[in-house]
Amino acid sequence: MSTPTLTILHVDMDAFYASIELRDDPTLAGKPLAVGGAEGARGVISAAGYEARKYGVHSAMPTAQARALCPQLIVLPPDLEKYTAVSREIMQIFRSFTPLVEPLSLDEAFLDVAGCELLFGDAVEIGRAIKLEILRRTGLVASVGVASSKFLAKLASDMDKPDGFRVIRPEEALDVLRPLPVSKIFGVGERTAKRLEALGVRTIGELAALERDVVMQRFGATGAWIHDLAHGIDTRRVTPRREEKSYSCERTFSKDIASREELRLRLLEFCEELAFRLRDSGLRARTVTLKARFSDFKTITRTKSLPFTTNVGVRFYSVARELLERVPQQPLRLLGVSLSGLDDVRTPRQGLLFGSDPGALRAEEAPSPEDERALERLERINTGLDHLRRKYGRATVIPASLLGRAPTVGRDGTRAPR
Repeated sequence: MSTPTLTILHVDMDAFYASIELRDDPTLAGKPLAVGGAEGARGVISAAGYEARKYGVHSAMPTAQARALCPQLIVLPPDLEKYTAVSREIMQIFRSFTPLVEPLSLDEAFLDVAGCELLFGDAVEIGRAIKLEILRRTGLVASVGVASSKFLAKLASDMDKPDGFRVIRPEEALDVLRPLPVSKIFGVGERTAKRLEALGVRTIGELAALERDVVMQRFGATGAWIHDLAHGIDTRRVTPRREEKSYSCERTFSKDIASREELRLRLLEFCEELAFRLRDSGLRARTVTLKARFSDFKTITRTKSLPFTTNVGVRFYSVARELLERVPQQPLRLLGVSLSGLDDVRTPRQGLLFGSDPGALRAEEAPSPEDERALERLERINTGLDHLRRKYGRATVIPASLLGRAPTVGRDGTRAPR
């Protein structure tokens, strides 16, 4: 077996949302800052700055609880459009060093820099260069981990946060892993950690000392996976393009909504947002799924497919509105829309011949040539409107029925960008 080499980087932006807000408003420096939903029965923190974390504030915490821990906490509403724009710039920096970039979220990614040495130096030099370039171009700080595998690189990036830079070389990997708690292993959640603790295993070193067969008997395939990781073995490759299976948008309302007209407007907002995201990614979708949660937390879904793929918001909305009529008329705590059955816009569009998809409309309901031409015109129009939205902001062009309405805000303060 060949000796592992340092080729994998994990880059993770430090307190991404909060850091962007701090960069854009320097008067917030030194103050406890969080990004999230307004204080109330359902508001939650989306991200917390490091000053706020000193008080125990963290993401997914109810805003009211965060305020109790830190009365002077400054809570700002998220601006996902701004964060996404910064994320794109950071991903461009990554791709200027290597084409092998696997984004995990807006603020982190794996990079494989094998073969880039002649251009940019070894992995350590590339990691430092990326860190400096992010700071120069965005004014933001990243933590970087360099190792021979994805697991070790991600572990390294988290070890010296914030503003961290850590290298875990193959010969020192076991020494680094041995004293760490088993919860540091990817795939070991709270329940698995408790089961391991029942075996007397609290550290990665103690897990590595167990026989592989013993761990597999207790945990099955997961046991083999975590035992390998405990020995620093991770054969996963950096995958540049993770295939998207669906796009979704949902919101938990600050107060339950009973008005059907209000719910329809929320659906229109969601469908327009998802259609924009599809067009931005060069995709179309066919299947629409509506998700509804009642005040008693009972959740139901309803699904229907178009006989053709599209990325036109009003088409999705017409189906979503129909699905809403199949939901009992009770106040809703949460409403969401998901689009699936994706294909590339370059793929020739073809309706179903035999109606074999359980959720699809019948083949005889496929669009007529006139409908096809109308759909193509709508897609061309949207292409031009999207150019205006990207240049002047998403609120530049919106459906008339949404004029004057504030975007729907979720528990964490996120909203459909407008």
